[in-house]
Amino acid sequence: MDVSLPRLRKLVATVCRRFGGRQGLGVYEISIAIVDDAAIKKLNARFLSRSATTDCLSFDLSDAKTPHADALNSRTLELIVNGEMAARQAALRGHSGEAELALYITHGLLHNFGFDDCTIGRARKMHDAEDTILQELGYGLVYNKNNEK
Repeated sequence: MDVSLPRLRKLVATVCRRFGGRQGLGVYEISIAIVDDAAIKKLNARFLSRSATTDCLSFDLSDAKTPHADALNSRTLELIVNGEMAARQAALRGHSGEAELALYITHGLLHNFGFDDCTIGRARKMHDAEDTILQELGYGLVYNKNNEK
């Protein structure tokens, strides 16, 4: 899948600024791994005891020993996104694989910034925030594409 790394970096920076707390001030170290169904299924089982594939896993690895521990709102985050699932879903939903990956990355970051999707109302708020950012950055309506507002 072709992706624009500068565009994805801009996405990550935008999410961090907007939702990272204290008006986005702070230092963020974020790694993103793009893996296939088999790899994410193993990681999902290992870390969440779930035996299924998923779109993304998100971890906050921050601690007092991070290089920027003295910085305001310093965070070390790791995202693992399922590129194979993104390609399938993009084809089914009629948008680019990059747009679907951008959705997964945004979703994972929002989880680390306090969003959750465990109730219908919270999920709606989270997915609306995802689509707002994705539209602003030119990916279009991604999550709610088939339920356009």
